[in-house]
Amino acid sequence: MPKVNFHYNGQVKTVEAESGKTILQIALDSGIPMEHACGGNGFCTTCMCKVKEGMENLSPRNDREENMGVTDDPDRLSCQTEIRGDVTIEVIEY
Repeated sequence: MPKVNFHYNGQVKTVEAESGKTILQIALDSGIPMEHACGGNGFCTTCMCKVKEGMENLSPRNDREENMGVTDDPDRLSCQTEIRGDVTIEVIEY
């Protein structure tokens, strides 16, 4: 199973996750606080995160991300980004 390292609130938490789940699903299932004002539907940018390592282990950027202006690495919308392997994520705090 892929490992996801979350950096948030000065903490680091590593969790194992099923391949194909979104970063947001994994965070919420693991008790990691991540904003998601639109309910994870890709219509806001409150769940935006920074990929510190493992960009190659994520699903390709989709139309919703591009429509919301999230077009440059390392930024990704966590609700639209599925994992395929090990990644390190920085949760953006608002």
